[in-house]
Amino acid sequence: MLEKSKDVTLLLIEDDDVDAMTIERSFLKQRIANPIIRAYDGIEALELLRSRDITRPLVILLDLQMPRMGGLEFLKELRADENLLDLVVFVLTTSKSDEDMLSSYRQHIAGYFVKGEAGENFLDIVNVLDSYWKVVHLPG
Repeated sequence: MLEKSKDVTLLLIEDDDVDAMTIERSFLKQRIANPIIRAYDGIEALELLRSRDITRPLVILLDLQMPRMGGLEFLKELRADENLLDLVVFVLTTSKSDEDMLSSYRQHIAGYFVKGEAGENFLDIVNVLDSYWKVVHLPG
Protein backbone atom coordinates (compact mmCIF):
# COMPACT_ATOMS: atom_id res chain seq x y z
CA MET A 1 0.00 0.00 0.00
CA LEU A 2 1.26 3.46 -0.91
CA GLU A 3 1.94 5.76 2.01
CA LYS A 4 1.47 9.49 2.22
CA SER A 5 4.11 11.57 3.92
CA LYS A 6 2.19 14.02 6.11
CA ASP A 7 -0.10 14.72 3.12
CA VAL A 8 2.41 17.13 1.63
CA THR A 9 1.46 18.15 -1.91
CA LEU A 10 4.19 18.41 -4.54
CA LEU A 11 3.77 21.24 -7.03
CA LEU A 12 5.81 20.21 -10.05
CA ILE A 13 6.58 23.16 -12.32
CA GLU A 14 7.92 21.49 -15.45
CA ASP A 15 7.21 22.10 -19.14
CA ASP A 16 8.80 18.88 -20.42
CA ASP A 17 6.33 15.97 -20.52
CA VAL A 18 9.05 13.29 -20.42
CA ASP A 19 10.71 14.84 -17.37
CA ALA A 20 7.35 15.20 -15.64
CA MET A 21 6.48 11.55 -16.32
CA THR A 22 9.90 10.47 -15.03
CA ILE A 23 9.30 12.33 -11.79
CA GLU A 24 5.80 10.94 -11.36
CA ARG A 25 6.96 7.36 -12.10
CA SER A 26 9.83 7.71 -9.65
CA PHE A 27 7.44 8.67 -6.88
CA LEU A 28 5.26 5.65 -7.67
CA LYS A 29 8.30 3.37 -7.83
CA GLN A 30 9.33 4.52 -4.37
CA ARG A 31 5.74 3.98 -3.19
CA ILE A 32 5.24 7.66 -2.37
CA ALA A 33 1.59 8.56 -2.84
CA ASN A 34 1.69 12.28 -2.12
CA PRO A 35 -0.44 14.31 -4.50
CA ILE A 36 1.47 15.79 -7.43
CA ILE A 37 0.04 18.82 -9.18
CA ARG A 38 1.74 19.97 -12.34
CA ALA A 39 2.07 23.44 -13.80
CA TYR A 40 3.71 23.92 -17.19
CA ASP A 41 5.38 27.25 -16.38
CA GLY A 42 5.72 29.94 -13.73
CA ILE A 43 2.60 31.84 -14.80
CA GLU A 44 0.38 28.77 -14.41
CA ALA A 45 2.03 27.91 -11.09
CA LEU A 46 1.44 31.39 -9.66
CA GLU A 47 -2.19 31.27 -10.78
CA LEU A 48 -2.65 27.92 -9.00
CA LEU A 49 -0.95 29.16 -5.85
CA ARG A 50 -2.76 32.49 -5.71
CA SER A 51 -6.15 30.88 -6.30
CA ARG A 52 -5.40 28.60 -3.33
CA ASP A 53 -6.40 25.55 -5.38
CA ILE A 54 -3.41 23.70 -3.93
CA THR A 55 -3.58 22.54 -0.35
CA ARG A 56 -0.78 23.21 2.09
CA PRO A 57 1.62 22.00 3.25
CA LEU A 58 3.34 21.84 -0.10
CA VAL A 59 6.79 21.62 -1.63
CA ILE A 60 7.64 23.02 -5.05
CA LEU A 61 9.89 21.22 -7.52
CA LEU A 62 10.88 23.83 -10.10
CA ASP A 63 12.49 23.69 -13.53
CA LEU A 64 14.34 26.85 -14.58
CA GLN A 65 14.08 26.77 -18.38
CA MET A 66 10.41 27.14 -19.31
CA PRO A 67 8.40 29.23 -21.77
CA ARG A 68 6.38 32.32 -20.77
CA MET A 69 7.84 32.56 -17.25
CA GLY A 70 11.00 30.70 -16.35
CA GLY A 71 12.02 29.44 -12.94
CA LEU A 72 14.15 32.38 -11.84
CA GLU A 73 11.42 34.89 -12.68
CA PHE A 74 8.93 32.64 -10.88
CA LEU A 75 11.14 32.59 -7.77
CA LYS A 76 11.34 36.40 -7.71
CA GLU A 77 7.55 36.67 -8.00
CA LEU A 78 7.04 34.01 -5.34
CA ARG A 79 9.36 35.66 -2.83
CA ALA A 80 7.78 39.08 -3.47
CA ASP A 81 4.30 37.74 -2.64
CA GLU A 82 3.60 38.01 1.10
CA ASN A 83 1.21 35.03 0.97
CA LEU A 84 3.66 32.73 -0.83
CA LEU A 85 7.14 33.73 0.29
CA ASP A 86 7.36 30.96 2.91
CA LEU A 87 6.98 28.10 0.41
CA VAL A 88 9.77 25.53 0.14
CA VAL A 89 11.28 25.27 -3.34
CA PHE A 90 13.72 22.75 -4.77
CA VAL A 91 15.14 23.40 -8.23
CA LEU A 92 15.46 20.48 -10.67
CA THR A 93 16.97 21.75 -13.91
CA THR A 94 19.34 21.01 -16.77
CA SER A 95 21.31 24.17 -15.99
CA LYS A 96 24.76 23.68 -14.51
CA SER A 97 25.34 27.44 -14.64
CA ASP A 98 26.88 28.87 -11.48
CA GLU A 99 24.91 32.06 -12.15
CA ASP A 100 21.59 30.15 -12.24
CA MET A 101 22.50 28.26 -9.09
CA LEU A 102 23.53 31.40 -7.18
CA SER A 103 20.45 33.29 -8.40
CA SER A 104 18.27 30.42 -7.20
CA TYR A 105 19.89 30.24 -3.76
CA ARG A 106 19.56 34.02 -3.42
CA GLN A 107 15.81 33.39 -3.67
CA HIS A 108 16.07 31.02 -0.68
CA ILE A 109 15.60 27.67 -2.37
CA ALA A 110 16.05 24.52 -0.29
CA GLY A 111 18.19 22.68 -2.85
CA TYR A 112 19.46 22.67 -6.45
CA PHE A 113 19.53 19.44 -8.46
CA VAL A 114 20.86 19.06 -12.02
CA LYS A 115 18.79 16.65 -14.11
CA GLY A 116 21.70 15.25 -16.12
CA GLU A 117 23.66 14.50 -12.98
CA ALA A 118 20.67 12.84 -11.38
CA GLY A 119 20.55 10.05 -13.98
CA GLU A 120 20.57 6.75 -12.14
CA ASN A 121 20.55 8.65 -8.87
CA PHE A 122 17.21 10.27 -9.63
CA LEU A 123 15.53 8.01 -7.12
CA ASP A 124 17.89 9.51 -4.54
CA ILE A 125 16.39 12.93 -5.28
CA VAL A 126 12.90 11.50 -4.82
CA ASN A 127 14.01 9.93 -1.54
CA VAL A 128 15.50 13.25 -0.39
CA LEU A 129 12.17 14.96 -1.00
CA ASP A 130 10.26 12.18 0.74
CA SER A 131 12.60 12.25 3.74
CA TYR A 132 12.51 16.05 3.83
CA TRP A 133 8.78 16.37 4.22
CA LYS A 134 8.65 13.49 6.70
CA VAL A 135 10.92 15.26 9.17
CA VAL A 136 10.56 18.98 8.45
CA HIS A 137 7.64 21.00 9.78
CA LEU A 138 6.14 22.95 6.88
CA PRO A 139 3.87 25.99 7.15
CA GLY A 140 0.24 25.06 6.57
